[in-house]
Amino acid sequence: MRDKGKILSSLVRLKFSALMAFDGITSNVLRTFLTVLGISIGVAAVVSLMGIGEGARRSIVSQFESLGENVIVIKSNADNVVFDDDEAESMPERITGIEYSTPVVYTEDTPVRWRRDESEMNIVGVNQNYPEIKDHQVVSGNFFTSLHVKQRSPVAVLGYNVANNFLNGRSPVGQSLKINGINYLIVGVLSEKGEGNGDGIDDKIVIPYTSAMKIANTKDILEIWAKSNSAEDAELAMVQLGRIYKRKIGMGSNIRPSNGQEGEMTEEGEIVEESVAVAETEPMPEADTENSGNDENVFEKGEEPLTITSLNNLVKEADQANRIMTVLLGGIAAVSLLVGGIGIMNIMLVAVTERTSEIGVRRALGAKKEDMLIQFLLEAIYVSIIGCVVGILVGSWAVGIVSKYGLSAVVSFDSIKISVFVALTSGLLFGVYPAINASSLPPVEALKRQ
Repeated sequence: MRDKGKILSSLVRLKFSALMAFDGITSNVLRTFLTVLGISIGVAAVVSLMGIGEGARRSIVSQFESLGENVIVIKSNADNVVFDDDEAESMPERITGIEYSTPVVYTEDTPVRWRRDESEMNIVGVNQNYPEIKDHQVVSGNFFTSLHVKQRSPVAVLGYNVANNFLNGRSPVGQSLKINGINYLIVGVLSEKGEGNGDGIDDKIVIPYTSAMKIANTKDILEIWAKSNSAEDAELAMVQLGRIYKRKIGMGSNIRPSNGQEGEMTEEGEIVEESVAVAETEPMPEADTENSGNDENVFEKGEEPLTITSLNNLVKEADQANRIMTVLLGGIAAVSLLVGGIGIMNIMLVAVTERTSEIGVRRALGAKKEDMLIQFLLEAIYVSIIGCVVGILVGSWAVGIVSKYGLSAVVSFDSIKISVFVALTSGLLFGVYPAINASSLPPVEALKRQ
């Protein structure tokens, strides 16, 4: 019974302290408003800045992910380092971990005529494996087949925006358009990737790479896309590809196949040296000739002649970099919360000085030190909570304004958690010293100061 009585008594004292704390912050509205304002600005800054950072992170990661999962890009950065189409097509059989592959040929600003309208568009030449490699499905019609690729058939698959512009949303499958003066049959329409995603594929036309090579008037392939079933397979394939092409270029940096023949990859992923030669029409630079037998120098020069990139790694790096940026933005904004906490301490110290008579009366009537400590701590917490709520609302409103004007911004749960935690913690910590001062005033001293 005694324990129950003590608990009941403590609850009554706590309730009374809470009511006194509420009365304390409402007795001087202007002072409370200025204190709340400091906390609110800090919370709003954290929510809005971290929201902008998180929005940018998601946008960048989404753009990388739209390029395909577990995709490896092998790209030549030098005109005299080229790939053979058979080499690109046979990668799944030659390289462990690769499921699909395609040569890639780009043609920019290619003349395209649709009925009476003429424009210039970017064309992408690939093989029949494009939908699987890029995780990009066809919403109307079908993608072209391997037979179309082998026969250099004039067929085209349109990006979503291109198709939508032609017939205002109706499917143009079965219609024809002229690309570089040649009639191409539209066999399919790709699904929408969205603005800025998929390397702008919504605004491009996809055709067989053999046809694209004819438009570009080239026999050279400078880029290959490969696809693995898993991230582990992609890493394994990266290792093999790195070894193969590093040795290939190292045998004669910037090599080029002679008479259309290139070194053949064996089942173990090696290159047969006898079938690789340097083109006579494009002699190697003297510096490259000196380093031709040095594998390390080939890839350690300022500009690598060939790059092998895993899009999975790009996604991870972009995600990590943007997370760091978001945290830095939140840290900068959190400084204003620190300023707000100092404001709470200053206001509370002034309140203790102004309310010494109240403290003295309460102590004389039997209030304990703990009661005074709790009262002033609750006042600081009340102010922090009000500032948090107002700051979150203002910060969310600011994020909405930023999003409306085209920038990527989201209200992240992490930003709310961080701002609430910092605000309440700073309110509690900076309210401790004034609360201790108030609770430590002897009743007689407090009454004398009236």
